[in-house]
Amino acid sequence: MDKSDNAYKTIGEVAEILDLKSRSGQKKPTHTIRFWEKEFKQIKPKILAGNRRYYNKSNIELLKKIKFLLKDQGMTINGVKNILNSGNPNELDEISNKTITTSNLKNKITKISKIIKNLRNLK
Repeated sequence: MDKSDNAYKTIGEVAEILDLKSRSGQKKPTHTIRFWEKEFKQIKPKILAGNRRYYNKSNIELLKKIKFLLKDQGMTINGVKNILNSGNPNELDEISNKTITTSNLKNKITKISKIIKNLRNLK
């Protein structure tokens, strides 16, 4: 029987959800998640008896985004910290989901247009 999406997950279950791989491929690399906990203060699992960690849905989503930025996008830990500390969760969602909101796209196009106009005026 599978746990519901809203149920707390163990660190081993989270490692599976994130599809983390150890170099040897032998065991779940839960040490990676523990390391990320130390680096990213936003990750706050419940720690119960015997120091067992339990992660809720929001922690798991945050870990997915961190993994995406570090592993898939090749960002540094400091780069990811800057995004997390910027207080703009939409930026993190946009990057991890590989999507751009319409209003954000308009703003980016406007900025690029201004830069091009300024460059043309320099000639």
